[in-house]
Amino acid sequence: MRDLGAGFRYLLRGQRWVARHGRSYGFGLLPGLITLVLYAAVLVALALWGEDAVTWATPFADDWSSPWAGLFRGFLTAVLFALSLLLAVVTFTAVTLLIGQPFYENLSEKVDRDVSPDGHAPESGLPLWRELWISARDSLRIVVRAALWGVLLFGCGFIPVVGQTVVPVIGVFVTGFFLTEELTAVALQRRSVELRTRLTLLRSRKTLVWGFGAPLAAAFLVPFVAVFLMPGAVAGATLMARDLLDEEIREGGEKGDQAATSLPQPPSGSPSPGR
Repeated sequence: MRDLGAGFRYLLRGQRWVARHGRSYGFGLLPGLITLVLYAAVLVALALWGEDAVTWATPFADDWSSPWAGLFRGFLTAVLFALSLLLAVVTFTAVTLLIGQPFYENLSEKVDRDVSPDGHAPESGLPLWRELWISARDSLRIVVRAALWGVLLFGCGFIPVVGQTVVPVIGVFVTGFFLTEELTAVALQRRSVELRTRLTLLRSRKTLVWGFGAPLAAAFLVPFVAVFLMPGAVAGATLMARDLLDEEIREGGEKGDQAATSLPQPPSGSPSPGR
């Protein structure tokens, strides 16, 4: 239970960090806004033309008597939109991180420097195209896993009582786990930690992951909230990644960004344990 609270505190600390670093927060909003516009356009298109697509895909129902064809196609249209919405929630973080890779890499490095005792941030040493390729490849693997869970939970949702009570709660925790994996990947990839090792690390501290990811997953269900929480979520995930790897954390002493190209100054005062 202690890890559950620690995970939630990392989420809050990440939000506090970006609140003190306004310029980093502002740049961190851009990828989320771009992704939100793209997803909104797709969902609007589904709402307008989803029924036409279902009608085209089910020609065998043309000869059904009324009202069965309409009910069947209406049900499929609702299922299509619900699955698309679920997929949007599950993939939003992955797509935003891919679009905003340079932004979030920079933000994560600043957090590392701010809380590292020696002011050092690990670097992958890889060219940007290689980092983008690794991120896209790993994100696709995670999205496939998350989609399989999503289909399973969607099917379980039709079970009476359990589907309306237990299944949504499980869904939040499952989504929270995958969100946390995507977010911690920003810091862990810079440390050359492979996907399989990352998953092993997260599974070894499930309550820590759930404490961080479950509240975030629940918040992401509210429209537009994900955009504003993403920069702080990346910052908090960087702090949690240091915890997972047993790296020392100390509180940062910087109160805000000094300049667009400046690096955070080493924190002042006596070091205090961050966890």
